[in-house]
Amino acid sequence: MRRMPRESVSVEVEASCTAVFNLIHDYGRRLEWDTLLSKAILLDGATEAGLGVRSLCVGSWRGVFLPLETEYIRFEPGQNAAVSLTNRPPFFNHFAATIRHEPLGENRSCVTYIYYFQARPRFLAPILEPLMNLLLKRETQTRLNALRRFLALPTE
Repeated sequence: MRRMPRESVSVEVEASCTAVFNLIHDYGRRLEWDTLLSKAILLDGATEAGLGVRSLCVGSWRGVFLPLETEYIRFEPGQNAAVSLTNRPPFFNHFAATIRHEPLGENRSCVTYIYYFQARPRFLAPILEPLMNLLLKRETQTRLNALRRFLALPTE
């Protein structure tokens, strides 16, 4: 069995684990900070994220407007959440991601985004996966930096 690419990207932010976790999983506010998305909604009538809840996130032009439907397979507020891909967008055979939160002080924390994926079609995976990984890692770092900047903005 072929090993799936895995990558981890972290950023330190000026906010507590709970505040960051709540912002990341608040789909009503997601587009305020998430530079990778043009649309982010919960599906099946869900009003808040949680275990078993499905979401649809559509990429921005940089993400070629790729629609990713995921389901929360782990949801521990203030600590971590994990999602797994439920649809079959172009080039993705499998995708899963975990966001972990580590306290660094009273109002400071580290956010770590870990993803795994497998490209398709399988015969092109050796070519696609390094390129996809490069793009995903760059976009993930850009997205986490945007989160950090958003959390640093003065609140009204």
